[in-house]
Amino acid sequence: MRQLTFESFAAAAKVRGFDEVLEREWQPSLVLDTHTHPFAVKALVVQGEMWLVVGNDEQHLLPGDTFTLERGVPHIERYGAEGATYWAARRNS
Repeated sequence: MRQLTFESFAAAAKVRGFDEVLEREWQPSLVLDTHTHPFAVKALVVQGEMWLVVGNDEQHLLPGDTFTLERGVPHIERYGAEGATYWAARRNS
């Protein structure tokens, strides 16, 4: 099985209409209280772990897991003891 690279993730995201793709690295045990983003996002966790809370739903995400958020959706992000890295495809328009 071929391992996914950032370049192939980015190329596939651009084909699906995402206009920005970047790698986000988060420090250990960081908590981002309720906030929103001015973009939609589809992301792939590549290292560490995180928890994403939207309303009453909480996802525990590990490497290989994906998550999506529409623009303007309130959410909380919590990062594990080793932090986390994910690749994020954003749709700004």
